[in-house]
Amino acid sequence: MILWFRNDLRTHDNPALHYFLTRPNSEITRKAFFFVSEKQWIEHDWSEIKIDFIKRHANALVSELAELNIDLELVLVPDFTAQVTFLKNYCDTNKIKEVIANSELEFNEQQRDSNCLAQGIPLTLFEADVIIPKGKVLNQSGAMFKVFTPFKKAWIKYIAAHGFDYLGKVNTTDASPCNVNNVQQIENSNTSAAWPLAKEYESTALISFFKDKITEYADYRDIPSIKGTSGISPYLAAGVISPRFVLFSLLHRFPDLLLATDSKEFSWLNEIIWREFYRHLMFHEQRLCKHQCFNQKYQSLSWSNNPITFNAWCEGKTGYPLVDAAMRQLNQTGWMHNRLRMVVASFLTKHLLIDWRLGEKYFMQHLIDGDLASNNGGWQWAASTGCDAQPYFRVFNPIRQSERFDPDGSFIRKYLPELESIPAKHVHFPHQYIENQQLALYWPPIVEHKTARLQALAFYK
Repeated sequence: MILWFRNDLRTHDNPALHYFLTRPNSEITRKAFFFVSEKQWIEHDWSEIKIDFIKRHANALVSELAELNIDLELVLVPDFTAQVTFLKNYCDTNKIKEVIANSELEFNEQQRDSNCLAQGIPLTLFEADVIIPKGKVLNQSGAMFKVFTPFKKAWIKYIAAHGFDYLGKVNTTDASPCNVNNVQQIENSNTSAAWPLAKEYESTALISFFKDKITEYADYRDIPSIKGTSGISPYLAAGVISPRFVLFSLLHRFPDLLLATDSKEFSWLNEIIWREFYRHLMFHEQRLCKHQCFNQKYQSLSWSNNPITFNAWCEGKTGYPLVDAAMRQLNQTGWMHNRLRMVVASFLTKHLLIDWRLGEKYFMQHLIDGDLASNNGGWQWAASTGCDAQPYFRVFNPIRQSERFDPDGSFIRKYLPELESIPAKHVHFPHQYIENQQLALYWPPIVEHKTARLQALAFYK
């Protein structure tokens, strides 16, 4: 028996590892693999910062598993086909009777696992990426919910009735550590160094958030100049923190939280349930992995896809300060505040009439927390093509969004220092002020809001 790590580089609440460690010693080889497949990752639009984040956790896991007397080998192979070939040869050569792993949601990953079984690789899979097993939260017709709120109610009801299978941390007291002095770790660029490893995040930042910030989350979550969010998304996207551990920790501090859905603390859990919703949805609708609109009547929309305005959006040169500051945050840090993700997605799809798939791809190529299910769900929500999406006639006004969520322009000035001297009342759309002052600080708007909104309504109709 061998262990195959994938999007689950953790020892904490890892079902495949738990199963592996509970087998009799005669059945296991104390051997584990993780495939570093950069060609495949890049084909899936993984960002440089996410790849670095994954590599750092892979290197750290080598030492963690050594404490459990498990030798983790980091194998460099280009793609999924090479992964299957490697495993097939290893299993045949070493007469391996079982390969243990946690399943992955996405279509290509599912095809790879089917190929493993077809090749005779004895693959046993567990589920580690959601709190409630996918396929268990269904409507009265036995189908996946198409609206979030009924899904949330059913999700909460399921937890109340069945609980959830949190496995806790592994016990290292009975293990004999193995020697990892000669293990060659993989090189990483350290572009993700601003984000601590999951073990440190769990023991410091997450605890601090639950203790000091979660009660104010509902008040500050939409203010990009305030660090009011938990910053957990990269860890969930990379599978280095278990969502079940997150819920376990939350309920440990707020035992009645599932009964208090109108509380400020629940508003943070609500975001975790949105993550569950999109993963369950993709499980049932694998076509979402293939760039299809959930609402198929929008599949044939004739997007303008103007390369000039698309590049202006990418570079943060639209002439709308909040949009431009948000895109600069993404390009400079590999992360973007969630409220701003909605603003820039709405702007791209409804002001510029550019296909949401181009924005989805750009986000994946730059975000440290790029995750196909959540990214696809968020983009299709903004573009009104998705499941339980905003209606097509809702078009965010980027000036009003700026005035509401960055009233004094603090966030804008951080990423657009050229607007530092602009008074607060003008910073949200400074063009008239700049013209009157005969200044040349900032590029003109690439579209006019009212005109763009009317064009969007006609386009969708």
